[in-house]
Amino acid sequence: MQALRWHGQRRHYVIAVIAGFVIGGYDGLFGPGTGSFLLILLVSVLGYSFLQASATAKIVNLGTNAAALIVFGITGSVIWLLGFAMGICNLIGALIGARTAINRGSGFVRAVFLVVVALLIIRLGWEAFASR
Repeated sequence: MQALRWHGQRRHYVIAVIAGFVIGGYDGLFGPGTGSFLLILLVSVLGYSFLQASATAKIVNLGTNAAALIVFGITGSVIWLLGFAMGICNLIGALIGARTAINRGSGFVRAVFLVVVALLIIRLGWEAFASR
């Protein structure tokens, strides 16, 4: 595994903490896209490789999703059978994705991330301008 390029500069700490609060607030209010925001933060500010950043973002998402499951489960807002089926499929996808990312490396993860972001931008643009 590649070593982090972290230089310990004070401004990196400040940027990471502020961005962490903003991303955490966004995750609590909305949720979707949090992993991508974390990936960008970890790569651009903290110097992680795309592979390391992706793995770290997955761990953070696991924690926040577990907390949400507990809160919504207590309030009776979870369709448990559907959630179980989705969880199994998510686990299978995660195993395949992790194995592929490890075998192909950080460059592959970066390329996939950039392609997905580009496709999302195209889709949003299409939806914004095609409906006029």
